[in-house]
Amino acid sequence: MNFSTALGRVRLLGLIEGWSFVLLIFIAMPLKYLADQPMAVRIVGMAHGVLFLLLIAAALHAQVNEDKWPLKRTIYIILGALFPFGPFIVEAKVLKPLANGVRLRLP
Repeated sequence: MNFSTALGRVRLLGLIEGWSFVLLIFIAMPLKYLADQPMAVRIVGMAHGVLFLLLIAAALHAQVNEDKWPLKRTIYIILGALFPFGPFIVEAKVLKPLANGVRLRLP
């Protein structure tokens, strides 16, 4: 992934945001409720929220600044970020093929 391109930034932020959700659900939440460690949710939850906002900002930035960046792609990225494990699905179905040079027709 090339972080210097809009596509690279969106891909990287999407994957990091997706993994932050996994950490939040499977590590921080059990620590909060099983080990009485609420600080884990505060830290990971804040990081997840910031990463979510950065992903949305990167998608909107790409929409505005890239000539051939369709609105549908931005909508898929934003909708994917709203659902659990959505960033992983968007990465696999939309962004990775695009990075490999495959032209996609989004429904």
